Amino acid sequence: MKVDSSLNSDVRYAEASAHELEVLGFSAGWSHELAHDPFLPLVTAARGSESLQLGTSIAVAFARNPMLLANIGWDLQAYSRGRFILGLGSQIRAHITRRFSMPWSHPAARMRELIAATRAIWDCWLNDGQLEFKGDFYQHTLMTPYFTPAAADIAAWGVPKIFLAGVGELMTEVAGEVGDGFIAHGFTTERYLREVTLPALLRGRERVGKSLEGFEIVVPSFVVTGSSEEQMERQRASVREQVGFYGSTPAYRAVLELHGWGDLQTELRDRSRSGDWQGMGLAVPEDVLDAFAIVAEPTDLAAAYARRFRGVATRLTIERSVLTNEAELADVVTSLGAV
Repeated sequence: MKVDSSLNSDVRYAEASAHELEVLGFSAGWSHELAHDPFLPLVTAARGSESLQLGTSIAVAFARNPMLLANIGWDLQAYSRGRFILGLGSQIRAHITRRFSMPWSHPAARMRELIAATRAIWDCWLNDGQLEFKGDFYQHTLMTPYFTPAAADIAAWGVPKIFLAGVGELMTEVAGEVGDGFIAHGFTTERYLREVTLPALLRGRERVGKSLEGFEIVVPSFVVTGSSEEQMERQRASVREQVGFYGSTPAYRAVLELHGWGDLQTELRDRSRSGDWQGMGLAVPEDVLDAFAIVAEPTDLAAAYARRFRGVATRLTIERSVLTNEAELADVVTSLGAV
């Protein structure tokens, strides 16, 4: 089992953050497209580490086009000496159209084509071929030597792996079909992973004549832990608010409905629309919290992760902030790495 964590996505601190994660024994550090660009901090993160894999979890795919993704993916792969993972996600319609002012249509089909086009560009650069990609959403038919990077840049490592994030079955199938890995959303449960996510990934893999052998599945999780009951309660309240926030999103309703909690999604949605953010957290029952979060004392944390995700995940994401005690965190990382 590989154990990853989040990088500090502020470019000023990413170098030190990557060094710290590497020292603690993590396999990869992921940057996120939240308040900062997800790619820029990986440059300094690469400088601050030697073996740590570096990836975006996620970069918003539809805010960009295949040529932009191909360029930045190529450069980060070269600079990190083969350690870059291009992690993509679709985001939701409102963010694409209103925040990024980009087109939105047929997200699963568009994502399949975007990844295929990115790979076609890389193939053109690596093999000195013609660029002739003609799809329903993207057209790339012009490439001259002046704009072609040297194949020697990444020849020793090959092109970056592409991981795709998803929740719904269609996007998850696309991940299995065209991706090298899948990034689960934090708002998921063991049951949803086993009954919905894995079968969808298998359908996608079978569509192209492949199995899950060698395919990576990254699973993050909410965590409630602490060295005292007071710390546990603080984290419990914080995680309950996070679950309530994500649960209010209609796109994630299917996760709740699988458990028979569809009415909770309606309540959370209504509270979000009225601005009742605190009430959203209080509306999350204890059994719902336990389904979404790992709840365990630090000494039991590795075992709790293993019980829930063995046979599902190939990589777990544990936030650096979960445990302030570095020795305890390093023990968790080492224990899970042996699973």
